[in-house]
Amino acid sequence: MNTISILIIDDAHELMLKKFSDAGFAVTHNEHMSVEEVNQCIHLYDAVIVRSKIIADKSFFDKATKLQCIGRVGAGMETIDILYAESKGIACFNSPEGNRDAVAEQTIGVLLSLMNNVLKADHEVRNLIWEREGNRGIELKGRTVGIIGYGNMGSAFAKKLSGFECTVLAYDKYKTNYSNSYVTEVSLQELQQRADVISFHVPQTPETIYMCNKEFIEACKKPFILLNTARGKVVNTHDVVEAMKTNKIIAAGLDVLEYESYNFQDFLTDNMPEAFNYLKTSQRVILTPHIAGWTVESKEKLSSILADKIIAFFSKK
Repeated sequence: MNTISILIIDDAHELMLKKFSDAGFAVTHNEHMSVEEVNQCIHLYDAVIVRSKIIADKSFFDKATKLQCIGRVGAGMETIDILYAESKGIACFNSPEGNRDAVAEQTIGVLLSLMNNVLKADHEVRNLIWEREGNRGIELKGRTVGIIGYGNMGSAFAKKLSGFECTVLAYDKYKTNYSNSYVTEVSLQELQQRADVISFHVPQTPETIYMCNKEFIEACKKPFILLNTARGKVVNTHDVVEAMKTNKIIAAGLDVLEYESYNFQDFLTDNMPEAFNYLKTSQRVILTPHIAGWTVESKEKLSSILADKIIAFFSKK
Protein backbone atom coordinates (compact mmCIF):
# COMPACT_ATOMS: atom_id res chain seq x y z
CA MET A 1 0.00 0.00 0.00
CA ASN A 2 1.24 3.50 -0.81
CA THR A 3 2.18 5.68 2.12
CA ILE A 4 -0.79 7.74 3.31
CA SER A 5 -0.04 11.46 3.29
CA ILE A 6 -1.90 13.52 5.86
CA LEU A 7 -1.98 17.27 6.37
CA ILE A 8 -2.78 18.74 9.81
CA ILE A 9 -3.44 22.47 9.53
CA ASP A 10 -4.39 23.35 13.08
CA ASP A 11 -3.39 22.66 16.65
CA ALA A 12 -3.17 18.92 17.34
CA HIS A 13 -2.26 16.94 20.42
CA GLU A 14 1.06 15.13 20.20
CA LEU A 15 -0.76 11.82 20.69
CA MET A 16 -2.43 12.27 17.29
CA LEU A 17 0.93 12.85 15.65
CA LYS A 18 2.36 9.76 17.33
CA LYS A 19 -0.58 7.57 16.30
CA PHE A 20 -0.33 8.64 12.67
CA SER A 21 3.44 8.17 12.69
CA ASP A 22 3.14 4.72 14.26
CA ALA A 23 0.59 3.82 11.57
CA GLY A 24 3.16 4.66 8.89
CA PHE A 25 1.50 7.85 7.66
CA ALA A 26 3.56 10.69 6.22
CA VAL A 27 2.48 13.60 8.40
CA THR A 28 2.74 17.31 7.61
CA HIS A 29 1.76 19.41 10.61
CA ASN A 30 1.65 23.18 10.20
CA GLU A 31 -0.88 24.95 12.39
CA HIS A 32 0.30 28.32 11.09
CA MET A 33 -0.44 27.52 7.45
CA SER A 34 -2.64 30.14 5.84
CA VAL A 35 -5.82 29.30 3.96
CA GLU A 36 -4.10 30.26 0.71
CA GLU A 37 -1.20 27.91 1.43
CA VAL A 38 -3.62 25.08 2.23
CA ASN A 39 -5.45 25.59 -1.04
CA GLN A 40 -2.18 25.51 -2.96
CA CYS A 41 -1.03 22.16 -1.58
CA ILE A 42 -4.19 20.24 -0.65
CA HIS A 43 -4.05 18.25 -3.90
CA LEU A 44 -0.97 16.44 -2.56
CA TYR A 45 -2.69 14.79 0.40
CA ASP A 46 -4.83 11.72 1.07
CA ALA A 47 -6.27 13.16 4.29
CA VAL A 48 -6.57 16.50 6.03
CA ILE A 49 -7.23 17.35 9.69
CA VAL A 50 -8.95 20.65 10.43
CA ARG A 51 -10.59 22.55 13.26
CA SER A 52 -12.24 25.75 12.11
CA LYS A 53 -9.50 27.53 10.20
CA ILE A 54 -10.96 26.88 6.78
CA ILE A 55 -14.34 26.56 5.14
CA ALA A 56 -14.21 23.18 3.42
CA ASP A 57 -16.68 23.96 0.65
CA LYS A 58 -17.10 22.91 -2.98
CA SER A 59 -14.17 25.06 -4.08
CA PHE A 60 -11.92 23.48 -1.47
CA PHE A 61 -12.85 19.90 -2.30
CA ASP A 62 -12.47 20.51 -6.04
CA LYS A 63 -8.83 21.40 -5.37
CA ALA A 64 -8.33 18.32 -3.19
CA THR A 65 -8.08 15.88 -6.08
CA LYS A 66 -6.28 13.18 -4.07
CA LEU A 67 -8.23 13.56 -0.84
CA GLN A 68 -9.91 10.47 0.61
CA CYS A 69 -11.03 11.81 3.97
CA ILE A 70 -11.30 14.93 6.11
CA GLY A 71 -11.28 14.95 9.90
CA ARG A 72 -12.59 17.66 12.21
CA VAL A 73 -10.99 17.84 15.66
CA GLY A 74 -14.20 18.45 17.57
CA ALA A 75 -17.91 17.96 17.13
CA GLY A 76 -19.36 20.66 14.88
CA MET A 77 -19.22 20.05 11.14
CA GLU A 78 -20.88 23.24 9.90
CA THR A 79 -17.71 24.44 8.18
CA ILE A 80 -17.55 21.27 6.05
CA ASP A 81 -19.82 20.66 3.07
CA ILE A 82 -20.42 17.03 3.96
CA LEU A 83 -22.83 16.28 1.13
CA TYR A 84 -20.46 17.56 -1.53
CA ALA A 85 -17.47 15.83 0.04
CA GLU A 86 -19.29 12.51 0.13
CA SER A 87 -20.46 12.97 -3.47
CA LYS A 88 -16.77 13.01 -4.40
CA GLY A 89 -16.06 9.90 -2.32
CA ILE A 90 -14.43 11.82 0.54
CA ALA A 91 -15.26 10.45 3.99
CA CYS A 92 -15.94 12.94 6.80
CA PHE A 93 -15.05 12.31 10.44
CA ASN A 94 -15.31 14.20 13.71
CA SER A 95 -14.71 13.33 17.37
CA PRO A 96 -17.60 14.51 19.57
CA GLU A 97 -16.88 11.68 22.00
CA GLY A 98 -13.72 13.55 22.99
CA ASN A 99 -15.24 16.60 24.63
CA ARG A 100 -18.71 15.49 25.68
CA ASP A 101 -17.71 15.13 29.34
CA ALA A 102 -16.06 18.55 29.34
CA VAL A 103 -19.19 20.15 27.88
CA ALA A 104 -21.45 18.35 30.35
CA GLU A 105 -19.35 19.36 33.35
CA GLN A 106 -19.20 23.02 32.38
CA THR A 107 -22.93 23.11 31.66
CA ILE A 108 -23.65 21.83 35.16
CA GLY A 109 -21.15 24.26 36.67
CA VAL A 110 -22.74 27.23 34.93
CA LEU A 111 -26.24 26.08 35.85
CA LEU A 112 -25.38 25.75 39.53
CA SER A 113 -23.62 29.12 39.49
CA LEU A 114 -26.71 30.78 38.04
CA MET A 115 -29.10 29.10 40.45
CA ASN A 116 -26.99 30.12 43.44
CA ASN A 117 -25.97 33.64 42.33
CA VAL A 118 -22.31 32.71 42.60
CA LEU A 119 -20.86 35.36 40.26
CA LYS A 120 -23.11 38.12 41.62
CA ALA A 121 -22.25 37.27 45.22
CA ASP A 122 -18.54 37.02 44.45
CA HIS A 123 -18.58 40.45 42.80
CA GLU A 124 -20.40 41.98 45.78
CA VAL A 125 -18.06 40.52 48.39
CA ARG A 126 -15.07 41.84 46.44
CA ASN A 127 -16.71 45.25 46.70
CA LEU A 128 -17.32 44.86 50.47
CA ILE A 129 -21.03 44.15 50.05
CA TRP A 130 -22.19 41.38 52.38
CA GLU A 131 -25.65 40.53 51.03
CA ARG A 132 -27.09 37.17 52.05
CA GLU A 133 -30.83 37.41 51.50
CA GLY A 134 -30.39 39.05 48.09
CA ASN A 135 -28.34 36.05 47.02
CA ARG A 136 -30.60 33.28 48.27
CA GLY A 137 -30.44 30.53 45.65
CA ILE A 138 -32.72 27.81 44.35
CA GLU A 139 -31.99 24.10 44.33
CA LEU A 140 -31.70 21.85 41.31
CA LYS A 141 -33.31 18.97 43.20
CA GLY A 142 -36.94 18.66 42.19
CA ARG A 143 -36.60 20.87 39.10
CA THR A 144 -37.14 19.76 35.51
CA VAL A 145 -34.26 20.11 33.06
CA GLY A 146 -35.04 19.98 29.35
CA ILE A 147 -32.30 18.96 26.92
CA ILE A 148 -32.69 19.77 23.23
CA GLY A 149 -30.44 17.55 21.15
CA TYR A 150 -29.59 14.12 22.56
CA GLY A 151 -26.30 13.28 20.91
CA ASN A 152 -22.93 12.98 22.60
CA MET A 153 -23.20 16.28 24.48
CA GLY A 154 -26.84 16.08 25.47
CA SER A 155 -26.61 12.50 26.70
CA ALA A 156 -23.45 13.23 28.71
CA PHE A 157 -25.19 16.20 30.34
CA ALA A 158 -28.20 14.03 31.20
CA LYS A 159 -26.02 11.35 32.74
CA LYS A 160 -24.17 13.84 34.92
CA LEU A 161 -27.47 15.31 36.11
CA SER A 162 -28.57 11.92 37.41
CA GLY A 163 -27.18 12.50 40.91
CA PHE A 164 -29.01 15.78 41.44
CA GLU A 165 -32.47 14.22 41.91
CA CYS A 166 -34.04 16.36 39.20
CA THR A 167 -36.30 15.31 36.34
CA VAL A 168 -34.49 15.21 33.00
CA LEU A 169 -36.40 15.41 29.72
CA ALA A 170 -34.89 15.29 26.24
CA TYR A 171 -36.07 16.07 22.74
CA ASP A 172 -34.25 15.06 19.58
CA LYS A 173 -35.88 15.33 16.18
CA TYR A 174 -33.75 12.54 14.76
CA LYS A 175 -33.67 10.01 17.61
CA THR A 176 -36.26 7.85 19.33
CA ASN A 177 -36.45 5.19 22.05
CA TYR A 178 -33.59 6.51 24.16
CA SER A 179 -35.39 6.87 27.52
CA ASN A 180 -33.48 5.26 30.37
CA SER A 181 -32.98 5.57 34.10
CA TYR A 182 -31.83 9.18 33.91
CA VAL A 183 -33.68 10.72 30.96
CA THR A 184 -37.19 10.64 29.52
CA GLU A 185 -37.76 11.16 25.81
CA VAL A 186 -40.50 13.73 25.14
CA SER A 187 -41.84 15.90 22.34
CA LEU A 188 -40.61 19.45 22.00
CA GLN A 189 -44.02 20.68 23.07
CA GLU A 190 -43.96 18.65 26.29
CA LEU A 191 -40.47 19.85 27.08
CA GLN A 192 -41.58 23.45 26.62
CA GLN A 193 -44.52 22.87 28.95
CA ARG A 194 -42.54 21.28 31.78
CA ALA A 195 -38.94 22.56 31.81
CA ASP A 196 -37.47 24.90 34.43
CA VAL A 197 -34.12 24.75 32.63
CA ILE A 198 -33.60 24.40 28.87
CA SER A 199 -30.17 23.44 27.54
CA PHE A 200 -29.28 23.34 23.84
CA HIS A 201 -26.97 20.62 22.51
CA VAL A 202 -27.75 20.64 18.78
CA PRO A 203 -25.41 21.07 15.80
CA GLN A 204 -25.64 24.20 13.68
CA THR A 205 -27.71 23.41 10.61
CA PRO A 206 -30.17 25.48 8.57
CA GLU A 207 -33.03 24.22 10.74
CA THR A 208 -31.36 24.95 14.08
CA ILE A 209 -30.26 28.52 13.34
CA TYR A 210 -32.34 30.74 15.65
CA MET A 211 -34.15 27.68 16.97
CA CYS A 212 -34.40 29.55 20.26
CA ASN A 213 -36.31 32.63 19.14
CA LYS A 214 -39.35 34.65 20.23
CA GLU A 215 -41.80 31.96 19.13
CA PHE A 216 -39.87 29.21 20.93
CA ILE A 217 -39.67 31.24 24.13
CA GLU A 218 -43.35 32.19 24.07
CA ALA A 219 -44.26 28.51 23.70
CA CYS A 220 -42.58 27.72 27.02
CA LYS A 221 -45.07 27.60 29.88
CA LYS A 222 -42.72 28.46 32.75
CA PRO A 223 -40.05 31.09 33.16
CA PHE A 224 -36.82 29.17 32.59
CA ILE A 225 -33.04 29.23 32.76
CA LEU A 226 -31.43 29.09 29.31
CA LEU A 227 -28.15 27.29 28.64
CA ASN A 228 -26.35 27.18 25.30
CA THR A 229 -23.07 25.32 24.81
CA ALA A 230 -23.89 24.31 21.23
CA ARG A 231 -23.47 27.04 18.62
CA GLY A 232 -24.12 30.75 18.97
CA LYS A 233 -26.50 30.99 16.04
CA VAL A 234 -28.86 28.49 17.64
CA VAL A 235 -30.02 31.36 19.87
CA ASN A 236 -31.51 34.66 18.71
CA THR A 237 -29.80 36.94 21.20
CA HIS A 238 -32.18 39.86 20.69
CA ASP A 239 -35.19 37.66 21.46
CA VAL A 240 -33.47 36.21 24.52
CA VAL A 241 -32.72 39.67 25.88
CA GLU A 242 -36.31 40.78 25.37
CA ALA A 243 -37.46 37.67 27.27
CA MET A 244 -35.02 38.41 30.09
CA LYS A 245 -36.46 41.91 30.42
CA THR A 246 -39.88 40.38 31.16
CA ASN A 247 -38.37 37.57 33.29
CA LYS A 248 -39.65 34.87 30.92
CA ILE A 249 -36.00 33.85 30.85
CA ILE A 250 -34.78 33.95 34.44
CA ALA A 251 -31.08 33.64 33.68
CA ALA A 252 -28.78 32.58 30.86
CA GLY A 253 -25.50 30.72 30.59
CA LEU A 254 -24.03 31.28 27.14
CA ASP A 255 -20.74 29.66 26.21
CA VAL A 256 -21.32 30.52 22.56
CA LEU A 257 -22.61 33.68 20.90
CA GLU A 258 -23.95 34.47 17.47
CA TYR A 259 -21.42 37.32 17.45
CA GLU A 260 -18.35 35.06 17.43
CA SER A 261 -16.33 34.44 14.28
CA TYR A 262 -16.76 31.19 12.34
CA ASN A 263 -13.40 29.94 13.65
CA PHE A 264 -14.43 30.76 17.26
CA GLN A 265 -11.31 32.84 17.84
CA ASP A 266 -12.80 36.32 18.27
CA PHE A 267 -15.85 38.51 17.98
CA LEU A 268 -17.18 39.30 14.52
CA THR A 269 -16.97 43.02 15.16
CA ASP A 270 -15.90 45.60 17.72
CA ASN A 271 -19.24 47.36 17.27
CA MET A 272 -21.38 45.03 19.36
CA PRO A 273 -25.17 45.30 19.21
CA GLU A 274 -27.33 46.51 22.08
CA ALA A 275 -28.40 42.98 22.96
CA PHE A 276 -24.82 42.06 23.82
CA ASN A 277 -24.44 45.19 25.92
CA TYR A 278 -27.43 44.02 27.95
CA LEU A 279 -25.95 40.56 28.44
CA LYS A 280 -22.56 41.80 29.56
CA THR A 281 -24.03 44.04 32.25
CA SER A 282 -26.63 41.60 33.57
CA GLN A 283 -25.98 39.82 36.85
CA ARG A 284 -28.24 37.01 35.61
CA VAL A 285 -25.94 36.05 32.76
CA ILE A 286 -22.74 34.02 32.58
CA LEU A 287 -20.71 34.44 29.39
CA THR A 288 -17.72 32.29 28.42
CA PRO A 289 -15.66 32.28 25.17
CA HIS A 290 -16.62 28.91 23.63
CA ILE A 291 -14.70 26.88 26.20
CA ALA A 292 -17.26 24.33 27.39
CA GLY A 293 -15.41 21.53 25.62
CA TRP A 294 -12.00 23.09 26.15
CA THR A 295 -10.19 21.08 28.82
CA VAL A 296 -6.75 19.54 29.12
CA GLU A 297 -8.31 16.10 28.92
CA SER A 298 -10.58 16.86 25.97
CA LYS A 299 -7.68 18.18 23.90
CA GLU A 300 -6.05 14.77 24.11
CA LYS A 301 -9.25 12.76 23.64
CA LEU A 302 -10.47 14.79 20.65
CA SER A 303 -7.23 14.19 18.77
CA SER A 304 -6.78 10.58 19.86
CA ILE A 305 -10.32 9.49 18.94
CA LEU A 306 -10.16 11.21 15.55
CA ALA A 307 -6.78 9.63 14.80
CA ASP A 308 -8.20 6.19 15.58
CA LYS A 309 -11.14 6.73 13.22
CA ILE A 310 -8.93 7.82 10.35
CA ILE A 311 -6.41 5.03 10.85
CA ALA A 312 -9.30 2.53 10.88
CA PHE A 313 -10.66 4.08 7.67
CA PHE A 314 -7.41 3.60 5.76
CA SER A 315 -6.78 0.14 7.24
CA LYS A 316 -9.99 -1.08 5.53
CA LYS A 317 -9.04 0.20 2.09
